[in-house]
Amino acid sequence: MSGQDVNLVLRSTRVVTPEGTRPAAVAVAGGTIDAVLPYDADVPAGARLEDFGDDVLLPGLVDTHVHVNDPGRTEWEGFWTATRAAAAGGITTLLDMPLNSLPPTTTVENLRTKQGVAGPKAHVDTGFWGGAIPSNVKDLRPLYEAGVFGFKCFLSPSGVEEFPELDQEQLARSMAEIAGFGGLLIVHAEDPHHLADAPQRPGPAYADFLASRPRDAENTAIEGLIAHARRLNARVHVLHLSSSDALPLIAAAKREGVRVTVESCPHFLTLTAEEVPDGATEFKCCPPIREAANQDALWAGLADGTIDCVVSDHSPCTTDLKTSDFASAWGGISSLQLGLPAIWTEARRRGHSLDDVVRWMSAAPAELAGLTRKGAIEAGRDADFAVLAPEATFTVDPAELFHRNQVTAYAGKTLHGVVRSSWLRGVRIASDGELAEPTGRLLERER
Repeated sequence: MSGQDVNLVLRSTRVVTPEGTRPAAVAVAGGTIDAVLPYDADVPAGARLEDFGDDVLLPGLVDTHVHVNDPGRTEWEGFWTATRAAAAGGITTLLDMPLNSLPPTTTVENLRTKQGVAGPKAHVDTGFWGGAIPSNVKDLRPLYEAGVFGFKCFLSPSGVEEFPELDQEQLARSMAEIAGFGGLLIVHAEDPHHLADAPQRPGPAYADFLASRPRDAENTAIEGLIAHARRLNARVHVLHLSSSDALPLIAAAKREGVRVTVESCPHFLTLTAEEVPDGATEFKCCPPIREAANQDALWAGLADGTIDCVVSDHSPCTTDLKTSDFASAWGGISSLQLGLPAIWTEARRRGHSLDDVVRWMSAAPAELAGLTRKGAIEAGRDADFAVLAPEATFTVDPAELFHRNQVTAYAGKTLHGVVRSSWLRGVRIASDGELAEPTGRLLERER
């Protein structure tokens, strides 16, 4: 072992490192990974050994797309419940979206309010996105200097009145301001005109809801976003990509050098329109879950690197808002605790490895947010880990989930991959469904 102050050694026959999966011993000193050593390396005197056998040691997952809704809509979700769900699911770092809390994270004052609420409740490390709305261009730089990781905007109505969408002129103005100080703009990309022109038929039929959020709405919005980013040399990120039709456009922009990255979500990669029962609005999200052929193309985009990362877009609400009418029900999928097993179940079926899953769900989101101490098992990073039994299976029981309102589109599904434990800076924060007291830190963007 390299350091004199190593107090913990984690050992497994399968450790996922940037160089691949191999037997290894991971030495931890002061909450930081000191070294990744051969499996049979000597354990220093006084250090505790945790041997996980054949369970896989992964870097803790990084989820950059979580709606915690606290304060203001805390009956929907809260930092205590959301971060417990994250820890139970192998997520050790999350970034909170600027809505649907009251207040939204659109001023420094509002950011400080959210940080004050989150601080004592965070079971995992927690950072914050700022919001870009029509009225707050003047607030963007102060928010950035206060530590937000970037700025979220909508190009179509967000669903809450306190977070209005940007039109194309407002988008360009905000993007230019953010590009001016080197920030990142993350975008809900659906074109409002295509949405307005789509057929709107209320009721329980999923086919009607799907028709109301056409792929063209995403494709057109992403095309416009790329054009602005090209002109302004801005860094932009497409949130929750659902339409595979946009992949060739995105791939061409990347080849050209446009600074665009893209995420998709477990629900788009594991659930299909064909399986959504009528009236089952636990499956409602915007943009929507699309057909199986579209999902196949999303997986191809993930495999070839057009899609950079996979994050939850955990967007919960109270049970009463999930009415059987797809038009009026709240749109959001609750999946914070289930993203890793959901993606692993489908990834293994399609011939992908856990190395791939770690790249999509830990390394790439950490890179997106500039979290240089997260996202990999290597010396100098935070000692954040998830321990996964990848061959074990479980059936999703909503009553066993930690998020506040136990509604989920995954109810009754049998998934591969049981998270045995999660570790934050060398401290076990979750173990077989038992949670420790909160030790998460509030993160600010690295300067």
